Amino acid sequence: MASSSSSSHLIPTSWKYDVFMSFRGEDTRKNFVDHLYSALDQQGIYTYKDDETLARGESIGQSLVKAIQESRIAIIVFSKNYAGSSWCLDELAYIIECMDKRGQIVMPIFYDIDPSDVRKLKGKFEESFAKHELEHKNKVESWRSALVKAGNLSGWVPKDFANG
Repeated sequence: MASSSSSSHLIPTSWKYDVFMSFRGEDTRKNFVDHLYSALDQQGIYTYKDDETLARGESIGQSLVKAIQESRIAIIVFSKNYAGSSWCLDELAYIIECMDKRGQIVMPIFYDIDPSDVRKLKGKFEESFAKHELEHKNKVESWRSALVKAGNLSGWVPKDFANG
């Protein structure tokens, strides 16, 4: 009885998913993210990935917000074009809010980019933000703050490992 009691404290009953995956689909969906999702699934880790989990006909925005809220861990796969998507940046800002307010664990993966590009808005991130400052003035500061926080988290840089 003690073992079942102690294990129930690891993941509160309010968590529906073990992991929520945030990524830029055009960069990583058909390669790195699909492989990561399969590996997590094979280990019995219940993972939310929009094209696998989102019910057809459901509102994407509300479903994603709910899935983020219901996930114990968020894996953010930063790729070169991640910051080009206002959708990804909204997701990221909400994930960081959940980390700060609800204790969600956030694990960044820096796929084919350097973590300092995220932290300092360099390279493609800088280019994307120049465009966002014109189109999404009211959100840019919260996005920038979320990128800095996420970029400062200890994460994985696949190019630093054999075979990525």
